[in-house]
Amino acid sequence: MNEIEISTEFIKLDSFLKFSGVASLGSEAKMYILDELVKVNGEICIQRGKKLYKGDIVEFNGESYKVV
Repeated sequence: MNEIEISTEFIKLDSFLKFSGVASLGSEAKMYILDELVKVNGEICIQRGKKLYKGDIVEFNGESYKVV
């Protein structure tokens, strides 16, 4: 599992995908989310603005990313 450290209270899902290197562009992150390819804490998430807090786990393309 990849651990991605944030320095704020939360990060929005689309920003997290860019920050972690999963997506290179915001539009790319948006498409991944809208195509239901992203899971947050085990559930498919289609909310681009979903707030992620420390301890949340994002799954994409067989990889897991933990917000720390």
